[in-house]
Amino acid sequence: MLMVVAPSGAGKSSLVNALLEKDPSLQLSVSCTTRDPRPGEQDGREYHFLSKEEFLKRQAAGDFLESAEVHGNCYGTSKSWIESQMAVGKDVILEIDWQGARQVQKIIPNAIWIFILPPSIQSLEDRLRKRAQDDEATIERRVAAAREELTHVGEANYLVINDLFEAALFELRQIISASRLRAGPQLERHKNLAQELGL
Repeated sequence: MLMVVAPSGAGKSSLVNALLEKDPSLQLSVSCTTRDPRPGEQDGREYHFLSKEEFLKRQAAGDFLESAEVHGNCYGTSKSWIESQMAVGKDVILEIDWQGARQVQKIIPNAIWIFILPPSIQSLEDRLRKRAQDDEATIERRVAAAREELTHVGEANYLVINDLFEAALFELRQIISASRLRAGPQLERHKNLAQELGL
């Protein structure tokens, strides 16, 4: 399991989408939410859309690795869905904030936390302006939130600085390659060999 964390404007989604295109064994985690689908959204693609009752029932049963309430809607990462993906050999990527990453790591200590950094606060601000999605007050709030998020960089396992996109993508792919060669995942993938060697 790979958790990709970054402040808004650092290029997290673009990097994750490029990773998914290049590596079909990666699966993006699809979160559960109680909010209504927006036009064009599909259940199971953008989110798993649940009623509040169903969400709370699954939360009480311990099915969420992490969950939060945002603007009156509940969001959570389904443990059973992720386990089903990993059981068929998929490496799962979570696009998540630092609080969620911290929650997941308490339950799955070997989950890999990758923090995407902008090359500077100024470049982050410039990227937010170029997106032309937010007014000035919102951009200022996002930059202030980014400064707070960056104080948690030391909790991550890896840091990737997204200055040159292709270089950052290459580094992300290297992290994934290295993580797959750890003893635990390797033995899990090669069960027959492990059995034959008595491991």
